[in-house]
Amino acid sequence: MLTTLAAGVAIAEGIGEAAGLRADMKWPNDLFVGRRKLAGVLAEGVADAVVLGYGINVGQAAYPPELSDRITSLERELGRPVDRAPVLVETLVALGARYADLLDGRFDAILDAWRARAPGHRGAHVSWTTPAGVQSGITAGIDDQGALLVRVGERTERIVAGALTWADSELRS
Repeated sequence: MLTTLAAGVAIAEGIGEAAGLRADMKWPNDLFVGRRKLAGVLAEGVADAVVLGYGINVGQAAYPPELSDRITSLERELGRPVDRAPVLVETLVALGARYADLLDGRFDAILDAWRARAPGHRGAHVSWTTPAGVQSGITAGIDDQGALLVRVGERTERIVAGALTWADSELRS
């Protein structure tokens, strides 16, 4: 989980360096500008390794009408063409720095940076499906391993994977 959060922070930092645009995080792996998704990260464990992939919407694309209010790009946000090379370079540099944080055990640096970019990690209404049915609650932050904490009545659920549905007034996938 920390790998995904570290990568998300790094991609946001790289975008900031390359394009001067601030991207916020939504647990665990999406980057947003306002209420529109700009980028995403995927980390998969394979044997003793992690395969990491990320995608950034750089150019203006013809999105289907039903997605145009939920997706954005660097060019749309900046109102100008964006050179992909600096975006790639800066995100790779930032990934290297955040990977060093992971290796050196600087987990607080990763978690603090992620929290600073995640307006919905506290107080957002979310729901998810479990074998027992749909659950819902209010986000209560992330723990030291990067799991999302959600208050459900008097208890706190620890979400480590799966798809969340964010209330219409919140950021959503």
